[in-house]
Amino acid sequence: MDNKLDSTALDLLFREARTQNGWLDKPVTDNQLRELYELLKSGPTSMNTSPARFVFLRSTEAKARLLPALATGNVDKTDAAPVCVIIGYDRRFHDKLPTLFPHRADARAIFDGKTELIESTAFRNGSLQGAYLILAARSLGLDCGPMSGFDAARVNEEFFPEGDVAVNFLCNLGYGDKSRVLGRLPRLSFDEVCTLL
Repeated sequence: MDNKLDSTALDLLFREARTQNGWLDKPVTDNQLRELYELLKSGPTSMNTSPARFVFLRSTEAKARLLPALATGNVDKTDAAPVCVIIGYDRRFHDKLPTLFPHRADARAIFDGKTELIESTAFRNGSLQGAYLILAARSLGLDCGPMSGFDAARVNEEFFPEGDVAVNFLCNLGYGDKSRVLGRLPRLSFDEVCTLL
């Protein structure tokens, strides 16, 4: 049996998908966000650490707390997006390992007091989960506008003041205005970036 996705699915996830810069006035429901999370949470992370934390900003008031931290070019599109997700990573992820990785009794202790290991594990695996969010959103018919271009210290102070969670990147979600999409930019070829040994 061939388990490969068909061409339509590959177009939806990769080939025809674009970063969105404009948004239609069409809401994203809480049920859609729950369905999105139910998909993305199944993506693999090392030792099932699952360090990503997601803050879904849906209201005008919630987004108003974020806008002052954004680079100028990101303000209007974020304000117009139905949802802006703050993708963070939890530096206390190892507290959940007795539940998430129960077959290894010492899993939590592997990270205790090891700041560099905690930071690299949380950031790396949280980044993976942020990518899963994009793919899950696209698979559910939502468009995405992932972004850098923000003051991380301001975002952390506003949304994660306790200091255990830190922002990684932002992603607008909704239904994109196709008239605002840029053409596909060049990509590097296989031979430029890949090595076969």
